[in-house]
Amino acid sequence: MDKYPAPSVCPVCSGSLEITALTCNGCGSELRGKFSGCDFCSLSAGDKSFLLVFIKNRGNIKEIEKELGISYPTVRSKLDNIIAALGLKAEPVADQTREEVLSMLERGEISVQEAVKMLK
Repeated sequence: MDKYPAPSVCPVCSGSLEITALTCNGCGSELRGKFSGCDFCSLSAGDKSFLLVFIKNRGNIKEIEKELGISYPTVRSKLDNIIAALGLKAEPVADQTREEVLSMLERGEISVQEAVKMLK
């Protein structure tokens, strides 16, 4: 029998769902109560997929950009969104220096629009 990911949002009212039963695959015994899910259970499928690529590439941004066909600012934005979704406080990351941004632009790693955004 296929297993599906547990939903974290109620399809009726959009409220948060709580895990209240666990079943043993071996004997069928059930345990009822209030259980917490994992930290990553409430992430969207897209966020989970991005995290798998991130881990597979050991956090190497250039490899993530290459594999997903996205730019540095997009990778950073996705990470920021996941950090926020997990309720974590991200340490402020120093913005790139003007020279770094211009070098990225020169190498074709970012578009002119992305460079302008990063320099603001």
